[in-house]
Amino acid sequence: MQAVKMYTTAVCPFCIRAKQILKSKGVEAIEEVRIDQDPEARAHMMEITGRRTVPQIFIGATHVGGCDDLIALDGRGGLIPLLQGA
Repeated sequence: MQAVKMYTTAVCPFCIRAKQILKSKGVEAIEEVRIDQDPEARAHMMEITGRRTVPQIFIGATHVGGCDDLIALDGRGGLIPLLQGA
């Protein structure tokens, strides 16, 4: 299983939903980077993604995007293969 990294904030319903989806697909560990507690992490997230909103999800080296992007990827059948490193 690929490593999952997610940029989040404390009270983001989209972050919570994305974590639920990933866990339902067998992801046991998600590296969370709380940008509401770390301004440098927020700046870094914006630099590498070009986005300001959370969550920003990475599976391995692939930037998936936000919660809607994760749902769309799953709907196309691409989430499981990406998690498995295919």
